[in-house]
Amino acid sequence: MEVEAMKKLLQNTQARRKNFIERYSTSKRYYLNENDITLKNNGESKTKEEDAGKESKNPFRAADNRVSSNFHQLLVDQEAGYLATKPPTIDVDDDKLNQQIKNTLGDNFGLRLNELVVDAANAGIAWLHYWIDIDGQFRYAIVPPDQITPIYSTDLNRKLVELRRSYKELNPDTAKYHWVHEYWDKDTVTAFKSKDEQFTDLQPLDDRFAIYDATTGVETGTSSVNHHGLGRIPFIAFPKNKEKQPDLYHYKGLIDVYDKIYNGYVNDLDDIQQVFLILKNLDGQDLDKFRKDLLRYKSIKIRSMGAGDDSGVDQLAVDIPTEARNSMLETTKTNIFVHAQGIDPTDFKTNNATGTAIKMLYSHLELKAAKTEAYFRDALTELVRAIMNWLHVPDADSRPIEQTWTRTAIQNDVEKAQVVSQLANWTSKEAIAKANPIVEDWQQELKDQQEDLKNRNDEYGNPDNLNGGGDNNDDQERS
Repeated sequence: MEVEAMKKLLQNTQARRKNFIERYSTSKRYYLNENDITLKNNGESKTKEEDAGKESKNPFRAADNRVSSNFHQLLVDQEAGYLATKPPTIDVDDDKLNQQIKNTLGDNFGLRLNELVVDAANAGIAWLHYWIDIDGQFRYAIVPPDQITPIYSTDLNRKLVELRRSYKELNPDTAKYHWVHEYWDKDTVTAFKSKDEQFTDLQPLDDRFAIYDATTGVETGTSSVNHHGLGRIPFIAFPKNKEKQPDLYHYKGLIDVYDKIYNGYVNDLDDIQQVFLILKNLDGQDLDKFRKDLLRYKSIKIRSMGAGDDSGVDQLAVDIPTEARNSMLETTKTNIFVHAQGIDPTDFKTNNATGTAIKMLYSHLELKAAKTEAYFRDALTELVRAIMNWLHVPDADSRPIEQTWTRTAIQNDVEKAQVVSQLANWTSKEAIAKANPIVEDWQQELKDQQEDLKNRNDEYGNPDNLNGGGDNNDDQERS
């Protein structure tokens, strides 16, 4: 792509990119427990009884505590842990190919999937990039959502036809940052750089990619263009929902209300925690001496002014509406978990809940996780097909791919084991292995069962083989 064409593309997508980054940044702040209530403290939760060295505009309201509640991080990690702690099992109806795909995805695939769920919840969409490294190996990595600006076709297929990736990079020679802008299409990637986001000094990044001689493999130079040869844009979108909307905006207002009520409550406790004494006709003492005498003698000396004198000490107390605030906090907290489709951890009040009761607690979270899984399934299928294309599988783009997702949830293992035991004689070994609460890898469990059966047959003989003469004679005699 030429510089002027790239500059026009950057300018046309900049407004959309900034709007996306703004929403993502807000979600990321709340995920890091830097709610709006802490903006005055640069995102830090602080208790502040009064402004040191400053006179408050309202002497009865000196406290300014700002502590944020970490509901958003709890809710996002709750879904990520429930949905993606155990990576889904991929089955393409070929055991050898299944193992190759599993090896290519790597041991950290579950963690990567967990990170994708977190990114999708915070940004509305997560991105994964794959490539073939210099050694010919298939690699993939998660790209921060705020770096990607996709461009889709205008037809109903909504196919990814172009992609912009922008990020800051440190120049080691000048120790200064500059912007790198990559333009991707199905055949190539072109890199540009600029010092600011106005793109006035946009120019090709000529030393970005190395050029190798096809016959000798020797590096012959560098270029701003690289022919990736993957036949498609090697970025896969993992959307959270149809609208690609971050989860936070379903309940952000409720979290802000909770923070406001909670911190207002703490401020009132700080402001009204002391007893106010109203002294009438104090006997010639300053307040410091009065406090010392009160602590030492446990008495107060008052000067009498004669008949009709009302000298004495009165106490001023201010009541805090505790019941109303507690009720509002509890209602707001309940609404947060309802609107976020999460589970309030305080709902687990018993250690022997039945399987049905546990399922009811997880019902809203399951609805949310199932929806996320539906969108992630398509993305994961695309990743598996990319791996099969790298492995030169002939029908890589049409072979059926089965995914088995496993939830991670609190369960009543005893109750589940009893069900498995009762159905063992009428259910396939595969189904029993999948339902067994002490089995993590059902495929490995089946292999272990077959190996164990083979070892026993080798040692004791096959108990089902009745062709031996002695056994037949014994059976005939018994009959």
